[in-house]
Amino acid sequence: MADFPRSFANLLRARFPYIYVGTWEEERVLGLIREVARDANLVRTPRTVFTWSSTDGLVGPGAPAKEDAHSPLDALGVVERHAEPAIFVFKDFHIFFGMEKREQDHQVVRKLRDMSSMLKQSRSPKNVVFLSPVVITPMELEKEITVLEFDLPGVAEISALMRGMIEANKAGGRISVELEPADIERFAHAALGLTLHEAENAFARAMVRDARLSLEDIELIYEEKGQIVKKAGILEFVKSDVKIEDVAGLENLKRWLKKRDKSWLDSAKKYELPAPKGVLLTGVPGCGKSLLAKAIGSAWQLPLVRLDVGRVFGMYIGMSEENLRNALRTAEAVAPSILWVDEIEKGFAKSGEGDGGTSSRIFATFLTWMQEKAKPVFVIATANNIEGLPPELLRKGRFDEIFFVDLPTKLERVEIFRLHVGKRLKHPDVVGALKVTDEALGKLSDMTEGFIGAEVEQVVISALFEAFAETRAIQWTDFTRAIRSTVPLSVTQKERIDKIREWANQRAVMASEPEEGAARGGRGGRALTF
Repeated sequence: MADFPRSFANLLRARFPYIYVGTWEEERVLGLIREVARDANLVRTPRTVFTWSSTDGLVGPGAPAKEDAHSPLDALGVVERHAEPAIFVFKDFHIFFGMEKREQDHQVVRKLRDMSSMLKQSRSPKNVVFLSPVVITPMELEKEITVLEFDLPGVAEISALMRGMIEANKAGGRISVELEPADIERFAHAALGLTLHEAENAFARAMVRDARLSLEDIELIYEEKGQIVKKAGILEFVKSDVKIEDVAGLENLKRWLKKRDKSWLDSAKKYELPAPKGVLLTGVPGCGKSLLAKAIGSAWQLPLVRLDVGRVFGMYIGMSEENLRNALRTAEAVAPSILWVDEIEKGFAKSGEGDGGTSSRIFATFLTWMQEKAKPVFVIATANNIEGLPPELLRKGRFDEIFFVDLPTKLERVEIFRLHVGKRLKHPDVVGALKVTDEALGKLSDMTEGFIGAEVEQVVISALFEAFAETRAIQWTDFTRAIRSTVPLSVTQKERIDKIREWANQRAVMASEPEEGAARGGRGGRALTF
């Protein structure tokens, strides 16, 4: 936020008549404006700050009575007559500019045009500041109004806020704090994208929930961020309790992700590391790509937002592009975050014909954002039909890596069986005399060669239905019966899977470790050495 005071002061000294600041944080901006106004090193000539709102009228030292400057035209008249150096801050003035021409207050717009030259040439420096959560500029004033960016609070400001709240509550013995100094930085990074008021509310909620503050409370910060996503409409906030341990296999990919955890924190800056861009997960359907996306959000303790490309498309010209830009801005607002684009090939297929070029423009907007984004938004894209994706999306620089998720290996199938059997076989009446051993799971794995992870899970479910139907404990024969009645995807879609593997052999990295002694050409994806 060090840039705002200097940029604002430069505009004041250069006699810019109208400055427009779009923000929700009125008090924070007003505090900085008042600091700049009395700092002779920044503005040379200190100025008095007046504020105007439709409810309070004009407020400030020597301001006229409320009823004399309640209307916008009367307030602008006071600005025109004022003879001393001053800054006039008008709150929510966008309502007089209107979204459309017919909604404008034309007298107000005309008055501002008339005053422009006077403000530039007046003997005492005077400037008008419009302060509003939305930026609307009438066409007639586009050449007169300068829009100044006001960023949300950074890590330093949020950390200072949190430390102040901790000290205030800790001194009175109201809370116990179980945080290391580095954990406060994690909280501050988690709260990026929130206003100071929103961050204060989230921290207060974490403190009063159980009178203690620990790293577990970071989830409450993400819930607060989830409100931002819900209000935006295009994105979906995904609250996942899937752990990385719930995804069997894919060890190469897991190690790659583990090495990039926390790389958006300040501790990574000394290595001059850029924030990771993202990964594209392609491969056989039903092998855990979407499940892994949910698990990464939990493992990295970052908000996971899902982009449904179908929601982006609007009925009016230009609406689709604006919807996508709004969605990407929202993902950046809650950064550091994870943006999950499931089955990306369905939204960004090669062909954009027949829709007036809308698909092509949306795709170009997404590509440009992926290449140029400065905020730490990690993109996880999943694709079942990689050939349906445009080649521009696959070149280096868009994603950090392309991983191929193949049919699970024998060891992975053992772990998938162990995972689902352990998750579902809990009641003693259901387990009965069944002994879950490595040997038994190994036999089931041998019988399910060519099964995808979803089919292995369905085998466990089908076996449980067999036992449920006869009101008895489950038996190994229930599993074998379910296996024999299943025709796996690797059989029904053999040609398609062979084609995917052929593509992946030279273009993608294996997400799983190769089976010991397996023929290298039998599975898709390049080997990756760690």
